[in-house]
Amino acid sequence: MFWNEKCECMDAKARERLQLERLQTLVGRVCRNVPFYQRLLDQAGVTPESIKSLEDLQRIPFTVKTDLRDNYPFKLFAVPLEEIVRIHASSGTTGKPTVVGYTRNDIETWAEVMARTLVSAGTTRKDIVQNAYGYGLFTGGLGAHYGAEKVGAAVIPVSVGNTKRQIMLMKDFQTTVLCSTPSYSLFLAEVAETEEKVSIRDLPLRVGVFGAEPWSDRMRKEIEEKLGIHAIDIYGLSEIIGPGVAAECECQEGLHVMDDHFYPEVVDPKTGQVLGEGKTGELVVTTLTKEGIPLLRYRTRDITSLNRSPCRCGRTSARMSRLAGRSDDMLIIRGVNVFPSQIESVLLKIPEVAPHYLIYVDRIKNLDSLEVHVEVSEGIFSDEVRNLERIEKRIKEEVESTLGIVVDIKLVEPRSIARSEGKAKRVIDRRQL
Repeated sequence: MFWNEKCECMDAKARERLQLERLQTLVGRVCRNVPFYQRLLDQAGVTPESIKSLEDLQRIPFTVKTDLRDNYPFKLFAVPLEEIVRIHASSGTTGKPTVVGYTRNDIETWAEVMARTLVSAGTTRKDIVQNAYGYGLFTGGLGAHYGAEKVGAAVIPVSVGNTKRQIMLMKDFQTTVLCSTPSYSLFLAEVAETEEKVSIRDLPLRVGVFGAEPWSDRMRKEIEEKLGIHAIDIYGLSEIIGPGVAAECECQEGLHVMDDHFYPEVVDPKTGQVLGEGKTGELVVTTLTKEGIPLLRYRTRDITSLNRSPCRCGRTSARMSRLAGRSDDMLIIRGVNVFPSQIESVLLKIPEVAPHYLIYVDRIKNLDSLEVHVEVSEGIFSDEVRNLERIEKRIKEEVESTLGIVVDIKLVEPRSIARSEGKAKRVIDRRQL
């Protein structure tokens, strides 16, 4: 099922021609209108006329998040402020927020790519979409909202929070599609079962469209089992447009990048060298059609790989693998690269524990240490000590085998790890405290 079959199933050569035309136009636009890029491209010796092929993109230096903060608030805008109809911003918890502006055409592009996203997940105009992404400065809620309305589905703009009300609405309104973070969907199922005495599996809900945080295939299986749905992964980031940059189809064999709008590359996080197809590295995105705040070779810090072969569904766009983590929140423990998703994949294989955990990183006597707090399932914590020790030992052995470093495991009572209605907090790094 396609929303825009002409674009989603475009011939490879035609797609490359379109991408090149849009790249050339983009470079010309930022050279004329954005002083930051005028300086950057001039220093690199790049002019609009010198872009003859998609490979020439590699001559352009990267854009990074600090560039957005250094040009706060509007210095990267490529159009006059009177042409901006929407402004979003990050929370700014690590400094000044990153600000993004949208023209009317940008808003239409956003609705278009989110319509593709929802339709590829199986959404139709007959569906009722419960949108539990946050509205406001965060881009998630409005992106999903636009896409669902464009498809013609009925939208429940419930936003995040008030979990018991979410369950009530899901039951009373007969919700069929849920949009939320993956961790929040599990929290919904948990509250529904333990407090509201409702099984989401018995409701009409059939599809979940999940993003905004990394999640593993094992968590997908956990969600599909507990909610009785088809769980689809989506990807986006505010700096590019919000949700709608890439999305899985029903085949669940990688996320289709909307690469007629967002050109993807994968580079070595250390050297910046472009990596070949199938090689894992950092995703870099160029916004081919964005008007308000176009970005050249933006380093997302997300770790993935690209596959440009056609999908079984018929779509011909590049596909990115599900995120393996981030290069900037990757933990380095005694010289070893550790991603929280690696630990999660181990925990979800062990039925005695719940899919809720917290990683503590500390430095003791000048050596890094890693301790993982893991919730046990209901009824297990009261078991005899010997059984708990057996579970703890198994987790420790499997995590250490996966990571190749020593890890301390601590089993904790059910529901003792704080739940999040937004992105789940998985790591507390105390080395800098």
